[in-house]
Amino acid sequence: MAKEGFLEFAGIVEECLPNAQFLVRLSETGHVIMAHISGNMRKFQIRVLRGDKVTVEVSPYDMSKGRIRFREK
Repeated sequence: MAKEGFLEFAGIVEECLPNAQFLVRLSETGHVIMAHISGNMRKFQIRVLRGDKVTVEVSPYDMSKGRIRFREK
């Protein structure tokens, strides 16, 4: 469940960038956004690789950036 005010989308990681940044293509719209991994994913050292299916949390104020909340198996 997303926090209040955030939109949640499914997507696929297109490219891995430096500093734990990723380009993610959203499944619903096809847009590519820049996303970073959430604190819990850093804490538990969950690896995100190119081609992984992820859940992204996006602010309605800036739809070009987001936070990766979950990596599907």
